[in-house]
Amino acid sequence: MQTLLGMDLIAGRCGPLLLTVVTILSRVHSDRNVYPSSGVLFVHVLEREYYKGEFPPYPKPGELSNDPITFNTNLMGFPDRPGWLRYIQRTPYSDGVLYGSPTYESVGKPTIIEITAYNRRTFETARHNLVINTMSAEDFPLPYQAEFFIKNMNVEEMLASEVLGDFLGAVKNVWQPDRLNAINITSALDRGGRVPLPINDMKEGVYVMVGADVPFSSCLREVENPQNQLRCSQEMEPVISCDKKFRAQFHIDWCKISLVDKTKQVLISQEVVRGEGILPDVGEYRPPAEALKARDYRADFLITLAVPSAVALVLFAILGYIMCCRREGIIQLVHHSAIQKSTKELRDMSKNREIAWPLSTLPVFHPVTGEIVPPLHTDTYDNTNMPLMQTQQTLPHQTQIPQQQNAGEFRMTTFQRFEVNGIPEERKLTEALNL
Repeated sequence: MQTLLGMDLIAGRCGPLLLTVVTILSRVHSDRNVYPSSGVLFVHVLEREYYKGEFPPYPKPGELSNDPITFNTNLMGFPDRPGWLRYIQRTPYSDGVLYGSPTYESVGKPTIIEITAYNRRTFETARHNLVINTMSAEDFPLPYQAEFFIKNMNVEEMLASEVLGDFLGAVKNVWQPDRLNAINITSALDRGGRVPLPINDMKEGVYVMVGADVPFSSCLREVENPQNQLRCSQEMEPVISCDKKFRAQFHIDWCKISLVDKTKQVLISQEVVRGEGILPDVGEYRPPAEALKARDYRADFLITLAVPSAVALVLFAILGYIMCCRREGIIQLVHHSAIQKSTKELRDMSKNREIAWPLSTLPVFHPVTGEIVPPLHTDTYDNTNMPLMQTQQTLPHQTQIPQQQNAGEFRMTTFQRFEVNGIPEERKLTEALNL
């Protein structure tokens, strides 16, 4: 089991960069103790090869297996990890990595992380405990901190000791500090970035924060030039003289670099404004007595009902005066009444509107006496199924009038009385009688 401890040893001290890899051999279910420094990057690798020995061999003893293994990490007694500790594992066939920067509040407090390995083939588990003993750094925090955004790297690639060492070496050549530490590493996805498309081997990007004990170099200060700031605002790549020292392996987005000088940050003491809810410096808190004084809510209830009722009554009176006593209101009421009356008449007319009645159903009259004979069908008769033309036949209410033919012969003609727009149509009958 390989554990990367004390990334502060990867520092730009006198001489080349040093990388310490500590190998810890332990039994199953035994605790592992690590000693990172606060404010310095901590990396712990969960190697699948180490956990394979805790599961039975497959398919038979003596043969190597490549079972899918995943890990679950949580703080003992809690469902998740501490806020500063992150975990990543891309696939069940890759190693898991715990990484983060311990905070100053965790110094002297052992943090126990439960690591549970799951064999996805046999559904067996193995549990180990990782005890993180955070130590206080002598020069924590480093006053000058720079955060770089590397576009062509994923977080697990950047956490590899060789890659991180190469990056710190490039930063040291540009910055030339006496002490250089990797403070933290964050995936771009944790900063609101989007998952890249799976084309052209695109990477999600990673933020790397480093700290040093000397001011920023002139090369790093070039990003603050007005010309480069203008190019960044136009989404153009700024011109940085030392970019070629990174370009061979790391593609840095210089528009997203962040330079923080903690020596210029003045701590502003917040003066406490005493008031309600803030206890004095001396004395003890005295809670209210258990026997509280009874309160009468009748007045509040009456006010709650009386005020809205009074306002509603005043508004009703004003509206009634306008509508009933003012000329404009009366005119509006008359118009409203006229509209309602006209609407009712139109509705009554629409109810009586039906299809045209055939002539055989219209009322007839006697040509001599003028007596009106009722139609064949009453008003309640269903005329929807009535044929448009009826069979010609002699009916009791029809009148036959003789007409003279040639050589003294007569022909009987039948007439019926009908109305057009309520006016009797007698023209046909008059012409017949005048013959």
